[in-house]
Amino acid sequence: MEMQISSGEEDGSGERGLLHTWRGYSYSTTPERVLLSRPVLQAALGARHGVLLVEGGQVYSFGELPWKQNQTSSVVTEPVLEAVLSEQHVVFVAAGSAHSGVVTEDGGVHMWGENAHGQCGLLGLSVIPNPTPVGVLDSESTPPQTVKILEVACGDQHTLALSAKHEVWAWGSGCQLGLNTSTFPVWKPQKVEPLAGRHVLQVACGAAHSLAVVRSSEALVPRKPPQDKCGQCHQLLYTMTDKEDHVIISDGHHCPLGVELDCSETKSALEGSPEQVKQGKSSPSEPVPSVSTQIPRSPTSSTIPESTLLSDSTPASEPQIQVPASSQEPTIEVSTEHETSPVANGEVCVEASESCTLEPDSCRATGGKYSPFPDEQAVKAYLKRLSDHALAEHVAKAPSTLHSAQLSSDPADPFTSDPLIPVAQSVTPMGSALNNLVVSCASAVGERVVSTYEALSLRKVIGYWAPGEGRERVEERLRLEEPMQGKKSSSLGDIREEEAELSRRLSLPGLLSQVSPRLLRRTSRPRARAIPLTPGGIPEADAHLPSLQTEVWSWGRGQEGQLGHGDILLRLQPVCVKSLNGKEVLRVAAGAHHSLALTAQSQVFSWGCNTSGQLGHMELPTSFPHLAKLSDGIRVWDIGAGQQHTLLLADGDCMQPILYYSGQQVKEVAEQTEEEEQTGEYTQQPVLLPFCMNLGYVSSVCAGGRTCAALTDRNVMGFIASLHELAAAERKYYCKLSNIKSLLLQPLLKLDSLSSGLGQSTAGLLQNMIGRLSRLSQLTGQNSASLTSFLRRSRDIRGLVILDDAHLFLDTYSEYCSAVGDLLVMGGFQALVKPCHDVFGKGAEVVQRLSECSEEGLPLADVLPHLFYLPIKHLHEYGRLLLKLATCYEVSSVDYQKLQDACSKYESMALHLKKRRKEAECTLHFWKSFPGKMTDSLRKPSRRLICESSNKAMTLQNAGRFSVNWFMLFNDALVHAQGMVPYKSLFSTHHIFPLATLWVEPISEENTGLYCLKVTSPEETFTLLASSPAEKAKWFRSINQAVEQALSGLGHDGIPPSTGVAQRADPPISRTASYTFYKDSRLKEATYEGRWVSGKPHGRGVVKWLDGRMYTGAFKNGLEDGFGDYVVPNKNLNSCDHYQGQWKDGKMHGFGTFRYTSGEVYEGSFQDNMRHGHGMLRSGKLNSTSPSVFIGQWQYDKKSGYGVFDDITRGEKYMGMWLDDQRQGNGVVVTQFGLYYEGAFSNNKMMGTGVLLSEDDTTFEGEFSEDWTLNGKGMLTMPNGDYIEGSFSGVWGTGLKMSGSYYKPSLYDSDKEKAHALKLGRLAVHSEEKWKAVFVECWNRLGCDCPGQGQTTTAWDNIAVALTANLRQQRDSPELLSRSHHKTLESLECIPHHVGPVTLEVYHTIRRYLVKACDTPLHPLGRLVETLVSVYRMTYVGVGANRRLLLQAVNEIKSYLSRIFKLVRFLFPDLPEEGGSLADPPKETGISDPAGKQLESPKPGCVVSSSALLLPVLLPRLYPPLFTLYALEKEKEDDVYWECVLRLNKQPDLALLAFLGVQQKFWPVTVTVHGEKQQVLSSTKDACFASAVETLQQISTTFTPSDKLQVIQLTFEEITQQVLTLLKQDFLWSMDDLFPVFLFVVLRARIRNLGSEVSLIEDLMDPCVQHGEHGIMFTTLKACYYQIQHEKVT
Repeated sequence: MEMQISSGEEDGSGERGLLHTWRGYSYSTTPERVLLSRPVLQAALGARHGVLLVEGGQVYSFGELPWKQNQTSSVVTEPVLEAVLSEQHVVFVAAGSAHSGVVTEDGGVHMWGENAHGQCGLLGLSVIPNPTPVGVLDSESTPPQTVKILEVACGDQHTLALSAKHEVWAWGSGCQLGLNTSTFPVWKPQKVEPLAGRHVLQVACGAAHSLAVVRSSEALVPRKPPQDKCGQCHQLLYTMTDKEDHVIISDGHHCPLGVELDCSETKSALEGSPEQVKQGKSSPSEPVPSVSTQIPRSPTSSTIPESTLLSDSTPASEPQIQVPASSQEPTIEVSTEHETSPVANGEVCVEASESCTLEPDSCRATGGKYSPFPDEQAVKAYLKRLSDHALAEHVAKAPSTLHSAQLSSDPADPFTSDPLIPVAQSVTPMGSALNNLVVSCASAVGERVVSTYEALSLRKVIGYWAPGEGRERVEERLRLEEPMQGKKSSSLGDIREEEAELSRRLSLPGLLSQVSPRLLRRTSRPRARAIPLTPGGIPEADAHLPSLQTEVWSWGRGQEGQLGHGDILLRLQPVCVKSLNGKEVLRVAAGAHHSLALTAQSQVFSWGCNTSGQLGHMELPTSFPHLAKLSDGIRVWDIGAGQQHTLLLADGDCMQPILYYSGQQVKEVAEQTEEEEQTGEYTQQPVLLPFCMNLGYVSSVCAGGRTCAALTDRNVMGFIASLHELAAAERKYYCKLSNIKSLLLQPLLKLDSLSSGLGQSTAGLLQNMIGRLSRLSQLTGQNSASLTSFLRRSRDIRGLVILDDAHLFLDTYSEYCSAVGDLLVMGGFQALVKPCHDVFGKGAEVVQRLSECSEEGLPLADVLPHLFYLPIKHLHEYGRLLLKLATCYEVSSVDYQKLQDACSKYESMALHLKKRRKEAECTLHFWKSFPGKMTDSLRKPSRRLICESSNKAMTLQNAGRFSVNWFMLFNDALVHAQGMVPYKSLFSTHHIFPLATLWVEPISEENTGLYCLKVTSPEETFTLLASSPAEKAKWFRSINQAVEQALSGLGHDGIPPSTGVAQRADPPISRTASYTFYKDSRLKEATYEGRWVSGKPHGRGVVKWLDGRMYTGAFKNGLEDGFGDYVVPNKNLNSCDHYQGQWKDGKMHGFGTFRYTSGEVYEGSFQDNMRHGHGMLRSGKLNSTSPSVFIGQWQYDKKSGYGVFDDITRGEKYMGMWLDDQRQGNGVVVTQFGLYYEGAFSNNKMMGTGVLLSEDDTTFEGEFSEDWTLNGKGMLTMPNGDYIEGSFSGVWGTGLKMSGSYYKPSLYDSDKEKAHALKLGRLAVHSEEKWKAVFVECWNRLGCDCPGQGQTTTAWDNIAVALTANLRQQRDSPELLSRSHHKTLESLECIPHHVGPVTLEVYHTIRRYLVKACDTPLHPLGRLVETLVSVYRMTYVGVGANRRLLLQAVNEIKSYLSRIFKLVRFLFPDLPEEGGSLADPPKETGISDPAGKQLESPKPGCVVSSSALLLPVLLPRLYPPLFTLYALEKEKEDDVYWECVLRLNKQPDLALLAFLGVQQKFWPVTVTVHGEKQQVLSSTKDACFASAVETLQQISTTFTPSDKLQVIQLTFEEITQQVLTLLKQDFLWSMDDLFPVFLFVVLRARIRNLGSEVSLIEDLMDPCVQHGEHGIMFTTLKACYYQIQHEKVT
């Protein structure tokens, strides 16, 4: 053997992928090295041949190859290259009994060898000499697509392939294909439908059976409603039997029809570890729902009601189980069952054993060697008989047929014997009899069930693994037996089984109506056992980690028990091997007639034929998976199965992997070893192969026929050894974690008194720790599986999960460590001591052993934390092993760097966690020694002590002589406890200062000589006095670090080293934090969350008061300041007052909107929480009886000053002065009926002198005493001019009493008439007095206390600030401003600067700036204009549209102009005053180029006027209400004018020209119509001077007087133009010539409200143009208007 190895080394084939083969296990066995030039990557062994895959993707065959036609002998000693495949890059090889298969890189399959049964998938040839492609086509897709294959497995007569979609395809012959067919061979690969939709991870083929590892698929598919009939035979799935002290609901039903195979076979009770079997314990076997039944699931609890368990004293003769089919009736192998043939505690049913004897016969009864069935007709007939019989039995005799002995010593232990009474399910979706029964029974059980459920609460919550046999999980174990369907949807069968099982089991308590007292006693016992210890909600698929939640499915022949279902029936379709659920199977291997499963916990389960001891154990029955017997500490990580032997690759105590063999000894040498002497030819349990140490590092094993093979690597530079060590360490660690769970946690959690003994909070912490441990354990298991497969495959460290996903590991460890620390701090381990003694006895050796504690005699309370902190050690292990790997690389390489980085991450995390452990231990010690009752209030799981001042190192400065102060710094708060000297142990008070809102600064000791720290919290500032500079520095550093961690959100965990967060020396002065005030009078018990600066809220934040008030917005130095949103709930009206607006110094101040609960809305200025300044109050939008709007001035929450009140209900509008919410002073009232009053008001009433006009011009001037009530002297004037003077009394419109003189003025008494002409507006408020508050606010915004006083520079600064703030707000919420608005803002950023006197150019710049400024409300001037527009409209729209208000409306605009002009001159001080002239002479006169025709305002030469500057901005916005007033005032005149216009316009052009007396030389001879010249005929109409007419019509589309004058000017130019072309010579107009022509144009222009246009121009035109050219033209137009009115048409 030595020779072999040395020759291997001399052979230059390298250090990796060396292949050794041998047979048997005796000492004399020596492995042979198979010599190849390249490293072997994978080997597969058949019955008498082998296939090898070498580096580069080439394939070699060796052994007996009878299908090779050109070979001289069929036995090949040297491996032969399969040249046909040299073009392909092969990635996987497989060997069956006499055929081989490979998979290429692109997913193609090639097969060769024996093909008599179609196992090579090629039609018509019995032998395939060379590798030939096999097409795997998915015919369901159109067009059919080639299926990409990952790996293949070969049996005797069949082949399975695993596709890239993780589905299984099969071809060949036999029931082991799992295909729904009886015609063999199957030449064409077909999909195994029952596994479609599931995620298959691996397949294996035995001689006549198949195995698959499938990822558990709880959550893949939606549920179906429950069914109450079998999908095949339509029999009821549920029966109910009423016993004298309990009700049995059976969902057991055997479907007699053949194709839809159910997976639920009889399950042997002898599952689990061999020890259990010896003690006679039984293992879980549970009732199973039918194929297609899906029960509505209740995931809330995984507990099984106690009542479902049989009581201890139940006589053995009582029926404990319902057997649906007679147990004497043998079941033929094809028959399906919807239910397990249930097993009594510890006994296999007779039925199962009888069917065992039947199976071989039925298999061989008829048909050729390969026929899977006996005569099919016979089978069908038999099944029909069976089904009828079973149904009869099912209903009648079944309950009494089975007599069972009870072997289990503690049948009530839910983890060793499952409840065997099948439990209720909802029978039909609607209320069936069963549901009714449940309802009627519920009351009988009553509170006992409730109390039981309460006792279960802890158990329900702790989501973790199930206590159970070995490491079985309740989650998995409580699975329903898997329904199998023959249809495509069959793969959806096991959706959410565990939840279904739970809901079935939990639905039972309602059925306890006639339960015996005995059972009820048991039910009411606090039942705290079935903690579902499953990894609750853990994301299974962590990135690229292998899945641990797997199932094993098997199908095919079962006569040797190789399917693992506890019977020897065959299965036509894949069925889940229930007993392996939750065992975390990673790989399966199939020998000829036996099967192996390798778990993540490095154990091997085996079942099937054991004639040569190949199972590695001597347990019975062999038709159930049992653990192979290996001594402790042997961890298996690869398996191989041959004809009658098993080969295991394991970790032992030494560095190198070791090999174990079990099975037949191959006699090549006559010598026999000691092991064989007892058993002759074979092993009873796996034996160590002595030569394995000489092979080097074995990376994988395989077996086939009678041969074994091992792939090994030499240890190059220690790299291979390090890799192996890493994987072995992880496997060992995972076993360790599993042991902690199964040996320590599960027994503990079964303890009834656990949750009551621990108390609620500790139980919650324990639950949290167990959950985190479960997460850690699962991650470790996945990593261990990943490393193991890594060893088999690659040698490149780039795939290592602990490198690529280091953060995943570090986070998991950190979370786990926090959970252990929390439990430790709260004294949880101390509390666990008693339960541990109860469960494990006084010495608690189990705990001592698991904890690996080196010190002897430690108390259990110290051993437990030591045990749960063990994982930290493993982080060091990661660091050490990664460093070891790194040393195998060049220091400069990337891989070295990567390993080095990961190593330092793990190391620093380990140190960090060690530090956190120390903190937790110190904190625990502190709480033990901490005096007084404060412990309870201060002790929190996540709170850790950093330092405390019990040694008087830190005291309070200026404390009283007798007071004692104690400071404790925790990771989340600084606690200050105070007491008095006589009672040192009793600290009477303590205060907690949260760290997030704590600021600390050192005070220099220069002046005082004291070592002080100033500590600032939101409501207190105090000074700490340290005993020495070192203490001061220590506390300062500690507090700052703790604050920094609290702010970073890592208060509990500290800053983990892996994050790379550099720790700042000092925490920031400005920070975001939350705080609840406790003494500030205004904010008491309010919570603030937001920005802070040095102990004060500063920046954005939210305050919530206990009474529901809430402020959201800006703060400054602890007070609300800036924009904020304030809500005050109103309990009575069930809604809120809501203010949105500006604040200052904690009060509403500035502009805001207040929505009152009453429905009123105030929009305007506030000061000191009161309405003050200009504002608008709307009331009664929705619920108030009197909707009204007030807009005007407020003082201290009352209406005072000028304001407009629109009383919508009464149809009145008041415009006048107010005082204290009452009308007081002069004012005007107009009503919707046309009444107009102006005069004095007092106490909210018309009182004093006034004028009242009605719609028909009846007028009263005199004294008033009430609203509309005349009282005193006065004069009443009729519309016709008659008037009465005297005393009047009475309400207007109801009949007046009067005494006085009646006058009828004569026609000639014109002077008297003039004296009586009424001047309106004298008693109204003067326009300069109106809206003062609006202008004052604008001045204030510019920084002036009163109009005109202040600095221009300050004003510009304020404008800049306002614009910038608004721009910033716009950036935060761009939806507020339109794009054009945004551009306007940007252009306003530039202020028009100039030096010296204002020239025309500068004047235009200013004008453009003002246009833009007034265009945005964000500019103070724009804000002013916007407010003025709204108040103006508010005044003169609606009821205010009264013709008598025209004069006031016009004066109001004029006053706006003069007051805004003051502001403009304040901003531009160089601007000349009204009527002043600009510096340099104008370049051009006011008249622009006639061809231009642009409608710009005329440049008023060098004169500055407010109207020219500001009317273009203001008037367009005010035009509608103003023009309406003009139209109303001029209505009668305009009607006369319009009638005349209509009459005269009936005339053709020439007739009208003649009528108007236009000189004939001005009559146009030709006119241009649509570009053609036409002669003017007597009938021509609307053609002469058409362009001038069109121009004049534009007067209605302009707003400002200057624009309207421009239109008139252009009209004159058009007329002149036409006349000039007519006369073809220069000429000057005289007014006599011009007037008739212009009159013609005016008539033809047909302007409807010409009178209004003329009045508007006259009232508002710039005074400086009245005597210029424009003035003359306007006079002409005016004259035309009057001429038309008085024109007599003859």
